[in-house]
Amino acid sequence: MNASLLPAVAAFGALALLCPPAPAQSAPAGPSAAAVTGPGVSAELAARRRSQIRDVRYDLALTVGVGDTASGTVTVHFTAVRPGAVVLDFRGLQLGGGRVNGTRWPDAAGAWNRHHVTVPASLVKPGRNAVTLDFATPIANAGAAIIRARDAADSSTYLYTLLVPSDANLLFPCFDQPDLKARVTLHLTTPPSWRALANGAAAARDSSATSVTHHFVATRPLSTYLIAFAAGPWTVTTRHEVIAPNGAPVPTSLFVRASRATEAESDTLLAMNARALRWLGRYFGVPYAFDKYDALLAPAFPFGGMEHPGAVFYNEESFIYRERPTTSQLLGRQATTFHEVAHQWFGDYVTMQWFDDLWLKEGFATFMAARMQADLEPSSNAWKTFYLRNKPVAYGTDATAGTTPVWQRLANLDQAKSNYGPIVYNKAPSVLRQLEYLVGPAAFQRGVQQFLGTHAYGNATWQALLQAIGAASGRDLRSWGTQWMLRPGMPVITQHLETANGRITRLRLVQRPAQPSVSGAGAWPLKVQVRLHYADRPPVSIPVELRGDTTIIAAAAGRPQPAFVFANEGDYGYAIVLPDSASVAWLESRVSEVQDDFLRAMLWGSLWDLVREGELAPGRFARMAMQALPRERDEQLAGSLVGRLNAAVSRYAAEPVRDALLPEVERLLLRGAQDTSATYGSRKAHLDSYVSLARREGALRQLRGWLAGDSAAGLPLRAPTRWAIVTTLIARGAADRDALIAAERRRDNTTEGQRQAFVAGAAAPDSATKQRLFDRWFRDASLNEEWVTSSLRAFHDPDQQRLSRRFLTAALDTLPWIQQNRRIFFLGSWLSGTIGGQTERAALTIIDAWLAAHPSLAPDLRQKVLQSRDDLERTVRVRERYGAYRAAGAAPK
Repeated sequence: MNASLLPAVAAFGALALLCPPAPAQSAPAGPSAAAVTGPGVSAELAARRRSQIRDVRYDLALTVGVGDTASGTVTVHFTAVRPGAVVLDFRGLQLGGGRVNGTRWPDAAGAWNRHHVTVPASLVKPGRNAVTLDFATPIANAGAAIIRARDAADSSTYLYTLLVPSDANLLFPCFDQPDLKARVTLHLTTPPSWRALANGAAAARDSSATSVTHHFVATRPLSTYLIAFAAGPWTVTTRHEVIAPNGAPVPTSLFVRASRATEAESDTLLAMNARALRWLGRYFGVPYAFDKYDALLAPAFPFGGMEHPGAVFYNEESFIYRERPTTSQLLGRQATTFHEVAHQWFGDYVTMQWFDDLWLKEGFATFMAARMQADLEPSSNAWKTFYLRNKPVAYGTDATAGTTPVWQRLANLDQAKSNYGPIVYNKAPSVLRQLEYLVGPAAFQRGVQQFLGTHAYGNATWQALLQAIGAASGRDLRSWGTQWMLRPGMPVITQHLETANGRITRLRLVQRPAQPSVSGAGAWPLKVQVRLHYADRPPVSIPVELRGDTTIIAAAAGRPQPAFVFANEGDYGYAIVLPDSASVAWLESRVSEVQDDFLRAMLWGSLWDLVREGELAPGRFARMAMQALPRERDEQLAGSLVGRLNAAVSRYAAEPVRDALLPEVERLLLRGAQDTSATYGSRKAHLDSYVSLARREGALRQLRGWLAGDSAAGLPLRAPTRWAIVTTLIARGAADRDALIAAERRRDNTTEGQRQAFVAGAAAPDSATKQRLFDRWFRDASLNEEWVTSSLRAFHDPDQQRLSRRFLTAALDTLPWIQQNRRIFFLGSWLSGTIGGQTERAALTIIDAWLAAHPSLAPDLRQKVLQSRDDLERTVRVRERYGAYRAAGAAPK
């Protein structure tokens, strides 16, 4: 353990003292007794309960307010179909009295071991049972099932739950596994001025001078991780929308903080959700299956959205804009909305049996969001957006030594957080796109409809989905499923073009695993579309199924030599495609001539993959990008290209190359930001990159000049960009950093302004500040998780890596604690923020030494470290290979 972390570890111990030691008790008999009553929810316990109980209902009463504790009573109704003790899950603050089947249970607290409550077999009868328990659970800014957010604008308090994947048992005693669905009746007591929402529709309110109790009707069957409520002085907008053809109007409401209600586009957001509900009902052949639909814009929400049936929670900052939004932001908001609404079918109506099949809901929701966006917004070029948002992220993880299969074995729900990440969110939907292309859209849709109809309000596995799609398409998909669901890793396809006398003599596609030691030998089954592009004639598209390591494209032989070849036109395949040298030579100077925005985006992606593979110098790529950007008029692609130019210069290029390129890059970005003929989003991307890259004295003076006014490069200067400028100035060593933060805080006294001030402070380039902040991340229980993750980039600024490198070992030492105590995406953000701020071999040596010193590290944590380590290793390799390359000199491949 690194000495600098010891104060934080001491804080962890202090937090543990809040709960007294667990009383001794006997575990249920059997060979797996330790697994059944140990921490978390084991696969053994889940299997045992799956065969033991049926027909679960929860009657849940909770009292919440501005304090740190919620008290409650739950009655758990279930049918016992097998004899034996029944184990409930609970790890809240306190367990009080209990009753079983109407009889007082004086030993209830003694039956609790801080993880589970064991109801003795002697108290359980065949058939219906009812267990009533009193309990208390924490309310906190972080680390609790009930999250508290305080509004800096009006001092109001807001509460909302977040139970995914396994925090329902932190909220109340329950059977916390996805395949024991239950109907939930909630009674929520709050301060009298508060409003509340939950999964079920509001039924009644009982008011007194000091409180109000909100009663909600019983829900449809829900998995425990989907149970939700929120309470506070929300502003509510309600509409009644006809969702199903000839159906009755469904009440749809939007809940927003009172201080931000006038900023929210309530009608637009409600209409967007309703539009998605209608489209998905038609596509799936199943109308929306829950009784009402509420959406909540949650402050300080730790991720984009959460799909609770009838009560979807969205990240407030992603849905209310503090400056003019770009096209990419608007499309992203729509994609998030469509994703969460799609979950009402995939995830809520039909739920995975266990979190090893997490992809079944997340991958499908992302895929269906793109499918819906393509149909509802034809001009949006939705599949281009899908490619830009998913493929680079998926490839960046799946090509690492830490990758996993899409289906991820899970021994305990305690480890379920590790299953979240690019494999389920980005690879899985990409694989579904490949599957739809393989079987055809009509057969794919019929299979999905059959799957939903068979498992209504129930649970299912990936095998059941492929069986339904296979039956609808007349294909046996078992072998395909083995390769794409169970095999880790991904293919890399290299193009090999042979020509003579202006004609193709042979075109070969050679497939290899990105990580042979992880994936093993052998090809993945792939159906792709190969494009032969010509500058002076129409292109030729050739559908091809790849079944072996090498595929010869017979239909290409004899055709005129193309300007370039691209082996994944339309993005139907899931593979890194590395173009041949002749194609690269043409694209280097003429890629802007490709008229298809989607194809052009993919070509730039393949060129970037060559940089990451160490086969194209970052300086050479930067030159390509600088040549193309002034002519690029697709807003999304311009933003993507600006981002890659930034990464090529600031990360992959060694310092001599960066310093040689930086003056010209600054001029290009400034011209792009000032270009009034370009779209706002393109100009904003150039401006943001200029701000983040600013290092030279002239650029830093330019930032200060903008900060003194209300515009930058002719664009309005609003709070988010102002804070970005302040953060950059502090990171570059501004002597007046305290004054910069204080001045901006006077302009922006919102909750978001407080967060941005915290982030800006993290950029200070001195050891003492970094040590204090690192300790605070773990000591300060009032610090919201989102504040921590948003400050990681500033703390680990690459220009300060020799300061932050000493925290590497300490940051890695915290991983087991983070896995147990932080939300699902925190671990990945922690590692990518920490390791992503490093570019030198010294950091790689520290990480490898730490991994070698921890041979018993949990496999899922090791994989997460390896995933983040991969880009550092690539960065070191590229910088060392091309360190002497000058942008104006010879350009090695």
